[in-house]
Amino acid sequence: MKPFLKVSQKKSTIGVPVKLRKVTAGLGLRGPGSHVVVANTPSFRGMVKKVIHLLEVEEVEKK
Repeated sequence: MKPFLKVSQKKSTIGVPVKLRKVTAGLGLRGPGSHVVVANTPSFRGMVKKVIHLLEVEEVEKK
């Protein structure tokens, strides 16, 4: 398993429940087109799993 995940937001959070908006904000995403590189840990994977329908995820080697 690679040590980092590149997470890109592809869809807007307009019309999405507030709880899921907070998850995307917790990942560091600000809107469609933004992306972040996070550690591949169970906590981040769980956050990604909750909002996977809004995201595109890719495993990468390093930041």
